[in-house]
Amino acid sequence: MKGSTISLQLYLKLVWTACMLAIIRFSCFLGSANATLSAECIDSERAALLKFKKSLNDPALLSSWVSGEEEDCCRWNRVTCDHQTGHVIMLDLRPIIKDEGDDFSSSENLLSGELSSSLLELPYLSHLDLSQNIFQKIPDFFGSLSNLTYLNLSFNMFSGTFPYQLGNLSMLQYLDLSWNSDMTADNVEWLDRLSSLRFLHISFVYFGKVVDWLKSIKMHPSLSTLILHRCQFDETDPSSLSSVDSSKSLANLRLFFSSFNTSINSWLVNVSTVIVHLELQDDQLKGPIPYFFGDMRSLVHLVLSYNQLEGPMPISFGNLCRLKTLDLSGNHLSEPFPDFVGNLRCAKKSLEILSLSNNQLRGSIPDITEFESLRELHLDRNHLDGSFPPIFKQFSKLLNLNLEGNRLVGPLPSFSKFSSLTELHLANNELSGNVSESLGELFGLRILDASSNKLNGVVSEVHLSNLSRLQQLDLSYNSLALNFSADWTPSFQLDMIKLSSCRIGPHFPGWLQSQRNFSHLDISNSEISDVVPSWFWNFSSKIRYLNLSFNHLYGKVPNQSAEFYTLPSVDLSSNLFYGTIPSFLSNTSVLNLSKNAFTGSLSFLCTVMDSGMTYLDLSDNSLSGGLPDCWAQFKQLVILNFENNDLSGSIPSSMGFLYNIQTLHLRNNSFTGEMPSSLRNCSQLELLDLGGNKLTGKVSAWIGESLTKLIVLRLRSNEFYGNVSSTVCYLRYLQILDLSFNHFSGSIPSCLHNLTALAQNQNSTSALIHQFFNGYSYWKGSGDWGTKYSADYIDNALVVWRGVEQEYGKTLKLLKIIDLSNNNLTGEIPEEMTSLLGMISLNLSRNNLTGAIPGRISHLKLLESLDLSHNKLSGKIPTSLAGLSFLSKLDLSKNQLTGRIPSSTQLQSFDASAYLGNPGLCGPPLSDCPGDGTMQHSSGPAGIGNSVKEGEEWIDKPSLLAGMGVGFALGFWGILGPLLLSKCWRSPYFQFLENTVDCLYLKIMLKLGR
Repeated sequence: MKGSTISLQLYLKLVWTACMLAIIRFSCFLGSANATLSAECIDSERAALLKFKKSLNDPALLSSWVSGEEEDCCRWNRVTCDHQTGHVIMLDLRPIIKDEGDDFSSSENLLSGELSSSLLELPYLSHLDLSQNIFQKIPDFFGSLSNLTYLNLSFNMFSGTFPYQLGNLSMLQYLDLSWNSDMTADNVEWLDRLSSLRFLHISFVYFGKVVDWLKSIKMHPSLSTLILHRCQFDETDPSSLSSVDSSKSLANLRLFFSSFNTSINSWLVNVSTVIVHLELQDDQLKGPIPYFFGDMRSLVHLVLSYNQLEGPMPISFGNLCRLKTLDLSGNHLSEPFPDFVGNLRCAKKSLEILSLSNNQLRGSIPDITEFESLRELHLDRNHLDGSFPPIFKQFSKLLNLNLEGNRLVGPLPSFSKFSSLTELHLANNELSGNVSESLGELFGLRILDASSNKLNGVVSEVHLSNLSRLQQLDLSYNSLALNFSADWTPSFQLDMIKLSSCRIGPHFPGWLQSQRNFSHLDISNSEISDVVPSWFWNFSSKIRYLNLSFNHLYGKVPNQSAEFYTLPSVDLSSNLFYGTIPSFLSNTSVLNLSKNAFTGSLSFLCTVMDSGMTYLDLSDNSLSGGLPDCWAQFKQLVILNFENNDLSGSIPSSMGFLYNIQTLHLRNNSFTGEMPSSLRNCSQLELLDLGGNKLTGKVSAWIGESLTKLIVLRLRSNEFYGNVSSTVCYLRYLQILDLSFNHFSGSIPSCLHNLTALAQNQNSTSALIHQFFNGYSYWKGSGDWGTKYSADYIDNALVVWRGVEQEYGKTLKLLKIIDLSNNNLTGEIPEEMTSLLGMISLNLSRNNLTGAIPGRISHLKLLESLDLSHNKLSGKIPTSLAGLSFLSKLDLSKNQLTGRIPSSTQLQSFDASAYLGNPGLCGPPLSDCPGDGTMQHSSGPAGIGNSVKEGEEWIDKPSLLAGMGVGFALGFWGILGPLLLSKCWRSPYFQFLENTVDCLYLKIMLKLGR
């Protein structure tokens, strides 16, 4: 009986289950059929969409929009229909960005053209997104799309008058007009009519004539989020704001770099009693932190970054018991950090994010564990000093700790108390000691940056093996040694690897073979002396930055078949690589292969049709052959350096397509022929170095007429001839002019005083710096690549100064030099050259110059080196030459100078070789002048005016010898004797002499630097 009951129950359950399955299947069938029937779009709306597409320019994004009666527009890309009626209710026409790092202009899917009014034939359209395209005019008919609730027109090129017709959209809830071109608005009546609006984001709008915009915001019934970015408002009378009551709906207010003048504080006092999120990044808040923020007790997020706030935190901030985010970064706060946060009494339990970056906060780090809910603490770029507290309480909620850019000292703390950390930023401090093995207990760590400290010791597998989530590792610029076994396979997959100046070698790090997806690798200057294994060159195509420079790596670089995902920056310089350069390296933004042993031609450069390269340095190799003639493909190039190779042939005319080139180094090769006139198109050039080649021809006037930004012009050691064109005087920024060792003839241009930079005795900077595109900026902590960014390149040049040829880089712009030596110049030295007050070196030697040395040469007060030797200069040496107190190298030899060398400590300190070859010169350090033996002497009242003839003695020798003896005795026993006998006198005396010499040397060098 019992068994029968169980069987019956089981049978009933099976029947019930079968019935339910049948019902479900039938319901799904009906739903599917209904969906299929209702999903077909309306014919008129399909036609309207096709008409809209036709008005656009090559809309690749809308490739699925094709004509045909059988086409269902509800299945087209970027179209959403009501599943019951088939009406089009949504158009999302944002472009597809292939790469996170791409800017919008590089996408292949941007929409442009004229927006067709056929959109009016979509009567049920409620959602329209045209953001991130390149439309230029907001059509008036948008105000007739009456059912719109969502409209996004951001990141376009809209400009002109604000589209007041949008005020007709009474159902609109979301409006985003941010990041367009400049627009103007004469009134805000349109805002009053948008009665349903909840979200409004506007940027780059000038509200200059609007006087009641504050009132419109206060009276708006539903506006809850207002974002204004770089908008401008005229001055408002603060007294008129007292009647503006608090808004009842505004909970989210963000004002980014908008101009409100002095009215903003008065308005904020009354803006809202229910505001939750307040963000002011407008550089308008100055002075002490306003107290009234502490009265906004509903505040959850308060961001006052990048203003000019200073002073302590107001006591009223103790009322903010709901506060979760406080961001005061980028201000002028200079209080001791422990005192500054002392007034956050009530927020110590609620605060989750505290950002005080980029201030001048002082003092040590307190025990921050009193903020028990804190998840992020940003104290980077302040003046914090001292060491970490010796004891931290358990602090399990902290995820992000950023202390980089301070003055912290001492050892790293034990990380066992921060078990939840995902980001740890300690870069650019003075932390020292070993890295604690407790680092391995941070199991959730994604970012570790301890670069640019004084850490030492060994980092082993114990430190990193458990960090399976690690994505960014930066230990560069420390004294750390990485000791990993050859077969170690890490548990993590790194995206960023920065280990520059760590001791990794001598063997190439084998653990990198397991890292298959890194985009950034820097193991430069890491003492690696090894061949690069073949597996390394199969790195991911997503690589963005690769730096292996300053090691002893050798071997050939194989040609990689895979294309780069983006244009990476590649630096293999200062190694021992050899062989030909593979073609895949041409598809880069930065390529530095200098100081290696590469051979072969430069033909690999022509494999890219439209290069995005901005920096190319192949100097100091053994490359041969001619320059390729494909430079029209390198219009983005800023830095080009081929110096110190075996290149030959002529300079191709296609180099004139390098419109953005700023520095061109071709020295020490074997180039022949003339300078192509097309180089006149390179108007951005600041440094042109063609020295040490076999170039010939006349130097055309276009150099001075077209290359007006030149700072360094070096044509040394070529075969140029003809006159030095007077147009060189147009180069007002020129500081180094080296035309030596050529065949120039004629006179020196008298207009050289127009070289403005050489005429000034001050420098704004010491280095010649160029900016170039260097990949993409990396947002630490977000894990995303941001926008393109520029890097700085410090230029260098080979300069002869004080007779020594040397390369100068960081101090290049301190040099102001003219070198026209070893030519066939004739005529006199122009008096106008004495107006070049900033010049420190002038070399006109080995020419055929005649006439006298300009008398006003003493005006060149900063002159340190003067070489006028091997000319035909005549006349006397100007007495004023003795006034050049900085002159340390002088050569006037092999001329026709006459007369006595002026007497001065300066001129007599030079060796006689500085004056040799001038038969008419006399006086120290050369032989005495005729008549120097006849001297005047006095022998008392009776002997005044008497003379001593040549050969006569006018001193009594016995008296002289007696006087010398007495003088020696007094000098020795009065000064030197006691110093020899007494150590307590001797040490201070010689210390005094040494300090005096050091002081004089320091003063001279400081004056020399100025």
